[in-house]
Amino acid sequence: MKIKILNNIAKEGLDIFDLNNFQIVNEDPNPSGIVLRSHDLTELQIPKNLLGIARAGAGTNNINIDECSAHGVVVFNTPGANANAVKEMVICSLILSRRDLVSGNRNLDSLIIEGKSDQEISAEIEGMKKMYQGEEVKGKTLGVIGLGAIGSMVAEQSMSLGMKVNAYDPGLTVDTALRLPSSLKRFESMEEVLQNSDFISLHLPLTKTTKGIINESKLKLFKKNSVLINFSRGGVVDESSLIKFLDNQHLHKYVTDFPTKQLLQRLNTKKDVVIFPHLGASTKESEVNCAVMACSQLSDFIKEGRILNSVNFPDIVSEKIGKHRLFITNKNEPGIISNIAECLASNKINILEFVNKSRGILACNIIDTDDNIDHRIVSELEKISGVTIARLCY
Repeated sequence: MKIKILNNIAKEGLDIFDLNNFQIVNEDPNPSGIVLRSHDLTELQIPKNLLGIARAGAGTNNINIDECSAHGVVVFNTPGANANAVKEMVICSLILSRRDLVSGNRNLDSLIIEGKSDQEISAEIEGMKKMYQGEEVKGKTLGVIGLGAIGSMVAEQSMSLGMKVNAYDPGLTVDTALRLPSSLKRFESMEEVLQNSDFISLHLPLTKTTKGIINESKLKLFKKNSVLINFSRGGVVDESSLIKFLDNQHLHKYVTDFPTKQLLQRLNTKKDVVIFPHLGASTKESEVNCAVMACSQLSDFIKEGRILNSVNFPDIVSEKIGKHRLFITNKNEPGIISNIAECLASNKINILEFVNKSRGILACNIIDTDDNIDHRIVSELEKISGVTIARLCY
C-alpha cells in the first residue's frame, strides 16, 4: 500500500507505517492513503486506489469532503492533538490584546541609540511607557464559542488567570460537559455570550453553516471596546463587517492566526489588529502529536477497517475474531445490507460478525469470516448498487 505524503510530517508519525505493509512516497498518482497538513486538496480528482486521507490537524477545509464521501474515501483529522499549543496562543493573545507589547517592541526596534549613553536611552524609554499602558485580564469576562478540545482548555486556563468565562456550544457532549469547571457559565445562545463578554474566543470548524457566522448582526451585539480572538478558521469571520466595526471603534482589537491582504494592509496603518502567520499549532510537540495520531488512524483503517475521528464516516471498531475481514462503504439506504449478506451467502461465505455503522447518508461495515474470500467475491460486492468501496483487509 502506497502512502503519499504532501507536507512535512514528523518522522515519529511516518515510522508508524510498517514497511511490510506500506511504502512512503512523495509522488504517486494512485496512492492508497494520503497524509497532509495544509496542502490544498479541494480540487482533487479521487484516485482509483485511494481509501483514506489523514489530516495532521483539526481543520479539513482544504479537503473536498463531499467528493471523498461520494467515492467512499474516509477522511480523518486529529482533534485534540494540537489543543495545548493553540490554547497557549489564545492565552498569549488575551494578554497581547490589552497590553500593547507588540507596538512597544516595534518602537524599540526603531529606537535610535547611536551616540547615546545607557542613561539617555533609559530616560527615553521611560518616557515611552505611558504610550503602552494596558489593562489586566484578571476580573474580565471571556466568551468561548465552541467547547471542543481547544475551547474547553482555553476556558479552564482562563479561569486560572482570574477571569470569568461564558460559553456556548450547541453540540456539547455529556462527557465534555462533565469535565468542564462548575464555575463556567453556559448560555443557550451565542448572542447571549457576545453581549456579556469582554473578550470573545472562537473555536469553530469552518463549514457551510459557520462560514461568516461572525457578521454585522453578531458584531453589533459585542460589548463596546471588546476583543475578538480567532484561532479557529479565518472564514468564520465576515471580514468586511469586521473592518467596519474596527473603523467605528466598537471593537477594540482583532487577534487572528489567518492573515489576509486587507488585514495585513491594516496592520501597517492601525493598531487594532494583531496577526500571526498561522502559528497556532506550530510547536514541536504539536506537530509530533498530530503526525502520530494521523498516521496511526490511517494505518489502523487500511489494515483493519477501524475508523476513529473521521469527519465524514462514523466511528467503527471491531475486535479481530476471524481469519479474514471485509470492509465496505456504502450509501445509507434500505436493502444494501441484505444485498451484501445475500452476495456472501451465495458464495458460501459464513459471517462470524457483521458490524454496520451509519452517519447521515453514509454507512460502513466490517465483516469477519473464517472462509477464504477471493477477488471475484470482492468485485461482486463492489457491483452492488449503493456500495462505493469493498475491500479485503486481511
